[in-house]
Amino acid sequence: MDPGYHLMELPTKVLIGEGVISKLGEFLKDSAAGKRVVVASGSNVASKVREAVESALPKEPVWVEVVAADMVNVDRVMAAASGSGCIVGVGGGKSVDVGKLAAFKLHMAFFSVPTSASHDGISSPFASLKGLDRPYSVMAKPPVGILADIAIIASAPRRLLASGCGDLVSKLTAVKDWELAHRVTGEYYGSYSASLALMSANAVLDRSKSLGIFGRDSVRELVEALISTGVAAGIAGSSRPCSGSEHLFSHYLDLLAPESGLHGEKCGIGTIMMAKLHRIDWRRVRMALKNVGAPVEASQIGVGDSMVIESLMKASSIRPDRYTILSRKKLTRKSAALLAKSTGVI
Repeated sequence: MDPGYHLMELPTKVLIGEGVISKLGEFLKDSAAGKRVVVASGSNVASKVREAVESALPKEPVWVEVVAADMVNVDRVMAAASGSGCIVGVGGGKSVDVGKLAAFKLHMAFFSVPTSASHDGISSPFASLKGLDRPYSVMAKPPVGILADIAIIASAPRRLLASGCGDLVSKLTAVKDWELAHRVTGEYYGSYSASLALMSANAVLDRSKSLGIFGRDSVRELVEALISTGVAAGIAGSSRPCSGSEHLFSHYLDLLAPESGLHGEKCGIGTIMMAKLHRIDWRRVRMALKNVGAPVEASQIGVGDSMVIESLMKASSIRPDRYTILSRKKLTRKSAALLAKSTGVI
């Protein structure tokens, strides 16, 4: 494909509201084409929504328990999907990413049914799995449709919802990195997709106190903002408007401490520091994260000072092709420590 062009792939329909899980059968009707549906879901989520899902579908679905976000589970979903009409990811990021990649490999329709709002994977064309040859998200396709039942999502643990806010604010520095790369390397920059991503990030900055209540109205706003950022990536044809230096920091922390912190939590902490490097209001970012109950210190997610410093120094090695503020600054151990301490991260 000509490098001056890129393909935009977006969800074709979104159904959002309270109690819409009862509409699932109708929502999938055209893609399922009378065949059984494969549902990828974790055991905890399945125990909570199984009855609602099965009562909404005309045929009993094939349930595949997703134990981890890795290729073993992708292969299990693919094996179960033989002869099925479509794949549905019901749950958090793990189930959605596994279902998304399985459907992509099988050239099948995929539907996202989030039960929490912890990051923008519910709508993006990217899947983040362990055991791949790279520690960051891989390109797949966005869901054909997204069905978001606000009543179900609002009952998710507050930590997951706060993590979603962390992923949203990260778009502030992701867009700054994209602008920087455009100026320095001539990389394509899409102002519309960048503006869409920033609008979602600003929803957290401007309304963090009301959003942090996580009532039905604020959860709906959070979900709509996360869906919008996934759409922004689809419009851009890359993860650029949603993932920058703060995500590279998070991915490097994943290598050092894979069980510490949620994705959005680590991205939020990274955003505080990258905001300072970009000379934007990092204190406002930090306060917004505190207001929604997201961590702002590495110790809150069980990460030590040395891991933060090493991640700041080496994060850019995760994707040498992706130019960010860390490519320009080239932090030393001393400057990385100063950055983390001055922003209160360590």
